[in-house]
Amino acid sequence: MNEKIALITGATSGIGKAAATALAKQGFTVIIHGRDQQRTKIVCEEIIGLTGNQKVNFLTADMFSLTEVQRLATEFKAKYPLLDVLVNNAGGIMNKDREITVDGHEKTIALNLLAPFLLTELLLSSLKKSRDGRIINVSSNSHQLNAKPDIKDLELEKNYDPLRAYGNSKLFLIWVTQRLAAALKQDKQPVTVNTVHPGAVATNFGVNSNLGSIFNIIGKLLRPFFKTAEKGADTIVYLATSPDIKNVSGEYFVDRKPAKVAGKYHTRGNEEVIWNYCEKQTGSFVPANLKS
Repeated sequence: MNEKIALITGATSGIGKAAATALAKQGFTVIIHGRDQQRTKIVCEEIIGLTGNQKVNFLTADMFSLTEVQRLATEFKAKYPLLDVLVNNAGGIMNKDREITVDGHEKTIALNLLAPFLLTELLLSSLKKSRDGRIINVSSNSHQLNAKPDIKDLELEKNYDPLRAYGNSKLFLIWVTQRLAAALKQDKQPVTVNTVHPGAVATNFGVNSNLGSIFNIIGKLLRPFFKTAEKGADTIVYLATSPDIKNVSGEYFVDRKPAKVAGKYHTRGNEEVIWNYCEKQTGSFVPANLKS
């Protein structure tokens, strides 16, 4: 049996739940994250029933709040000696009208970029205790289709569009993943970090988002042709478990294979801007002893 420990955010449904179930079947100690305690507890019990693995537990946090992300990390570290696999899966596409979080950030970038950036930073010390620490950031091919970043307006205070905001956030997530991978390699740390596009999956993702009448109708028409949650989670599980990619880091995976990242907006300078932006926005939530 596998004695490894995995934490998966956004694991009460869809690909997060499917990945958690698959890892539990392989003997992992699996900690699922959800926003609602009662729902997360029910899903935890479901996974135990499906897999027979009693080492499935849960933690709750509202990932729109950086304070809650900080609390999630603190609670994890109080309960577990190390972390082998971190899957930053929680994410979403927002409504057609721009909204901000309790911290004053546009919701898309808060959930899809700042939350995983902060959680990774807070749990990096736990991942370094593993012989084979792996971070998997769930991105999207929306970074190719919808991203149109404005480096001077990262949170789209002007010309906000939900699909653009989503694409930008997933592009920025790839950039910070690449930068972290390079830093870990340079420091010779036993931790890899990769991004993954799970594909178009028939889950509840985006179902409650109001993107406007045309996009809402198109989404409903296409849903029957999407992947199952299990197929969508396949590459995540592969990245979490396969010995073939033990030393692979900084890649963007599609269907278990490294794929090309959109290069239209990428420069070292832009990548550094995004990294510095994330550090600035999350820095006050990171204890001094964990800062690099």
